[in-house]
Amino acid sequence: MSTLICGSLAFDTITTFDGRFADHILPDKVHILNISFLVPTLRREFGGCAGNIAYSLALLGGQPLILATLGEDGQSYLDRLAALQIPRSHVRLLQGSYTAQAHIITDRDNNQITSFHPGAMGRAHELQVPLDAGVDLAIVAPDGRAAMIEHAAQLAAAGIPFIFDPGQGLPMFDGAELRRFIGQCSWVAVNDYEAELLVERTGWSLEHIAAQVRGLVVTRGELGCRVWSGDAAALDIPGVPATAICDPTGCGDAFRAGLLYGLSRGWSLADSARLGNVLGAEKIAVHGPQNHRLDAHTALARLHTVYGITPAALPAVR
Repeated sequence: MSTLICGSLAFDTITTFDGRFADHILPDKVHILNISFLVPTLRREFGGCAGNIAYSLALLGGQPLILATLGEDGQSYLDRLAALQIPRSHVRLLQGSYTAQAHIITDRDNNQITSFHPGAMGRAHELQVPLDAGVDLAIVAPDGRAAMIEHAAQLAAAGIPFIFDPGQGLPMFDGAELRRFIGQCSWVAVNDYEAELLVERTGWSLEHIAAQVRGLVVTRGELGCRVWSGDAAALDIPGVPATAICDPTGCGDAFRAGLLYGLSRGWSLADSARLGNVLGAEKIAVHGPQNHRLDAHTALARLHTVYGITPAALPAVR
């Protein structure tokens, strides 16, 4: 069975600023902000939430199926997916648009400033959730606004469990829309900043949100994550020490791949989140969102080393 990943495919232009944004942005002058950062390093990477999640999930031996759009400049991305043996059957290349583009500046504290051109992503709502593709689990990740609304509704109508992962797309939705997403999904995954915004927009506490779904995960960077599952109290899961801190771009997507892999095999939400922590630590140690290497055997070995979980204790299938 396949895991459907609804979200963006994008080209990432990643640059590094060898200072701290906080030292150059004056809080009392933001109303006349006009600033430039010298970025001596630049890389162009394959990215986008759907591409990043699918990449890590495929590394683990999962079966990702991407539902996304590319622009007329997207043939190289199609070729990459083919080389990775990730199906392209539900990726559409659209003429008259550019592929979504992210331009990211990272400072020495791993803070990031990002600009994003949606391009072909703005037409992702033209794609329908493939109900005949053997999908038994899905994620609605950041994408075009209409696409996120429509794909969530289609998955809910089909009874397919899915993770709602609003990410950087969260500000596009008002409280009523976010409450509707929560009512449709099975799990919610956000980072700590997004969690605060979700609480503010919905008017619901995290505990109340968790009570509406099977589980809620709030990632907290190097601190790990906090998980609510069923009626249990929130569980703090410590992070996995990284071998190096190189680039945070795509760490959240790597985490979500671990989450999806565990859930697809019938693991508890907590153990799935622990695997997500393993993937996030692996990703941050390399530059770019799709250059880390970690197969299931190595990931499970690290899960045992860090958390004491033996592979034999984990379900093999859903």
